Amino acid sequence: MPQVDLVEETFIAAAPALVEARIRRPEFQAELWPDLRLTVQADRGREGLRWTAQGALVGSTEIWLQAYRDGVLVHTYLRCDPTRRGAPTEPVQVSPRAAVRELHRRAKYAKRVLWRLKDSVEAGRGPGEPAVA
Repeated sequence: MPQVDLVEETFIAAAPALVEARIRRPEFQAELWPDLRLTVQADRGREGLRWTAQGALVGSTEIWLQAYRDGVLVHTYLRCDPTRRGAPTEPVQVSPRAAVRELHRRAKYAKRVLWRLKDSVEAGRGPGEPAVA
């Protein structure tokens, strides 16, 4: 079981295709996990992407897009272990407390990135209005 096991969800009131196009951009991927090198492991088309991750953490990460009502649920997963400094593929055991701190730090950071994406694609949409096409 990975030491850092993040599951995060954000609803975006926009067409799934619009969100999909954004998450495929290299700049979004670099913004989401700037200290990780991502390699596509599975391209799930309209349902998102799964990557292997190396760098500060080693393991896998995924964005699963689930069409929901008039928008999309963006499920973000990060299943990784910390790595030994200078060894981007060598996992190292950390204390449970350190693993929880890393999980919380990454959860807060991912939420900020996803909210920026949400603000960007929902720009101009008022509360209760239909999703952005």
